Formats: sequence, structure tokens, C-alpha cells
Amino acid sequence: MLAEKLGIRSVSVVTRGFEHLAVRTAEILGVRNPALATYPGVIMTDSEEALRRKVEGTVFPQILEGLSIPLQTVQKAAGPGAADIVFEGTFDEVQEFFTKNLWTDGLPVVPPTIQRVERFLRHTDRLPDEVIGILGPENRAATIWNVAVNGVMAGCRPEYMPLLIAVVEAIADPEYCIHEAGGTPGAEPIIVLNGPIIKELDFNCGAGVMRVGRQANTSVGRFLRLYMRNVPGLRIAPGILDKASIGYTFNVVLAENEDALEELQWEPYSVSRGFQSGENVVTVESIRTITGPIYCAGSKAVDCAEAIGDIMGPTAAFWTYVGLRFRNSHPVLVISPSIAKVLAGDGWTKRHLQDYLYENCQTTAREVNKWLWRAGHTDSSLSKLLGEDPAGEDADRIIPTFYRADQIGIVVSGDPHRNQARAYIPCHTPPVSKRIAR
Repeated sequence: MLAEKLGIRSVSVVTRGFEHLAVRTAEILGVRNPALATYPGVIMTDSEEALRRKVEGTVFPQILEGLSIPLQTVQKAAGPGAADIVFEGTFDEVQEFFTKNLWTDGLPVVPPTIQRVERFLRHTDRLPDEVIGILGPENRAATIWNVAVNGVMAGCRPEYMPLLIAVVEAIADPEYCIHEAGGTPGAEPIIVLNGPIIKELDFNCGAGVMRVGRQANTSVGRFLRLYMRNVPGLRIAPGILDKASIGYTFNVVLAENEDALEELQWEPYSVSRGFQSGENVVTVESIRTITGPIYCAGSKAVDCAEAIGDIMGPTAAFWTYVGLRFRNSHPVLVISPSIAKVLAGDGWTKRHLQDYLYENCQTTAREVNKWLWRAGHTDSSLSKLLGEDPAGEDADRIIPTFYRADQIGIVVSGDPHRNQARAYIPCHTPPVSKRIAR
């Protein structure tokens, strides 16, 4: 669309099912009636013969026709002001209005009245109209005011407001790449919380830590998803900007058990992110998949590490190429305090476990190339990612599953009376951490 904005007609090639997304994206960029050439099918499941036939018989003619369509630009319509009242009615009428406008996650919301929003604003010293950042794909401003509005809707308590602001600061950071959050893998954000705020606001860091149920964990997790719908515009509907092919969800805050860490003399996850122990810190990361429950057995550190590696390694292996391509891979491993106790009893720290997983979770060049191709990177290979000569590539060459040992995040949380771990495998974007301040 850059050419279009310069007044030059171009044609965008899309596959079927992405036409509405292309039109909406063009409108956001100020282009009306974009010229599209639609490929009729799924490229990666078509034969080479079918691909050539469809390109020559369908796509090329659309490109030629599209170049003749007159270029039109459009001005973005102004929306309501921050404090404007957009609807008045009963509770049920409010729900219907918000649902019709795609402002909910499918569940009832707390009506964001001026009075409720103002109660949230009392818990921050920042001005309501302060702009935290501009969030794509709809390029809307993230403000202190709309943080409070979505916090009300999600069922948060007013005293959560500083945490909600920090969460939005994280997704507004350019490293988070919020504009990519509606991609086809259906990635979901995970929120990791550290510091005294866990106890102060009654976050669960024990059994069922990633289950809905505790107001703090659940409502703050719901807040982030609502915010991503209503400000960046990541909604599922025809013509909207979330294109998750299947998707999944686990929008509950993961709070670390810092009492257990103190007993083990281990550092919090936030310290590995560059903060001081005792600071209130929130980390947000985009996650593509989760392992099943990993059960550890044995009284030695290596017993637990091996069990974790046996499940975590193969689950992450198909994304090995992502770490090599983007030079980062930040999985989040959650281990129960009982497992951490076994590790610490053998003198292991979090870093020892990181090193073990890096050294023992491996795949091969053949597998990396296989997944590159299946993901649509048909012009790439392991050799290209590493800047090597493809002619000398050894298909049986061993490749570490994770890009770097110190990028493996470890969080101690969950039921202290069970021997379970679980790993969250990330996208190509790194986690973003922010200090929570009033």
C-alpha cells in the first residue's frame, strides 16, 4: 500500500479468505477500493501444476485488470470523544449494543460509566488523555482513559489500574509487534507478574494458577484480550483484523511464587529480565503453543530436567527455525515449587536448568528445513538462515532447539503439592517487561 499512498496504483496478491482483511487494511492506510488479485485456494496444499494453472489463468488476469482501476483515497472518519456517552439504556440493552459493535469478548461486560472510569483514574497520577502509544493494525491511540474503560469492562478492581497501564505499555512497545498479533498462528499473550503486588492485590500463584477463578488473575487476563479487540482492533469477524486460523486462549495472569523463591534462594523471573528483586514488574509475551502437563519423578535434579526436556524439546522443535531467523527464542517454563525444590536440593539454579535444556533439546537440519517449507518459507533453508553454503548442508546435523540458554524463561508457580511443569512456546517476538508505577 506504500505505492498507493504515493499515488501509484498497485495490485495486492492475496489468498482466498484474506480479501476482507486486505480491504480493511487499505482503508486504515487511507486507500479506498484497493486492487486485489485473489489466489483461489491454499497455496501450500496445491500441487505445482495447480499452482501454475491458477496463477496463469486467474491471478495474472486480475493483476492486469487491477492496474486499470482508478486510485481513490479516503479520510478516516472521526470517532467519538474519550468521555462521550455513546449509549444509554438498561444493563441488557448495554450488552446488546456492545455485542453488536464487537466491543466484547462474547461475555457480558461491566458498563463503563463515567463514574466507574473515574474511580480507576484515581489510582494513577497520569493524565487521562496521555498517549501511551499508537497501536496497529487500526492505528488507534492507547491512552490512560481507554485503559480505564477496558479495565472496567473486564471486571477489574480500580486498584489494578497501575498494573493495567504497565500491561498496555508492554504491548505498545515496538518490540512486542502488536500489529502482528492477529496472524494465522493464533498466538495469545501471556502475562507474567512479579513483586509484592502479587500479595497486595491477591493474585493466585498456587494450585490452578492458570485457571480462571481468582478475580485478579482472571480479570487482568481478560482485560488484555478486551483491550486488544477494542484499541488495536484485533477482532474475529468478516472484514476484521484477527486472522487466527484456529486459535486458543489462556488469558489468565501467571504470578510467580516469590515465597518459594526466597526459600530456595532463587531469583525471580523479573530479575532475569533486568529488574531488581522486590520491584513490581509485568512481562507480556506472545505465545504460539503450550506443552501438555509435564510430570517429573525422581529425587535428583537431572531426573526432573530430563522429564521436562523430553516434552518441552519436541514441542518447541518445529519452531527452531524461528529462533534462528529472528535471533531470539524465549519460551516460558513454569515449574511447581516441588520440582524447584528438587533442583535446588542438588545445587541447581534456574541457570543450571536453562543450560541443561539448551544442551539436551535438539533437532536436525532435516527437521528445520521441513518445517520451514511447511510454514511457507519455500525460498529459505537452514543454510540460508546461518549464512552458509547450501551445497555443504548435512541433513543429519544436530541443531539446538532453543536459540540461547539465557533466553529460556523459568517461572516457579502452581500447586506446591504436585510434581508438574508446563512450557509456553513463543512467537518470533521477544517478551517485553515494564515496571509497574502509579
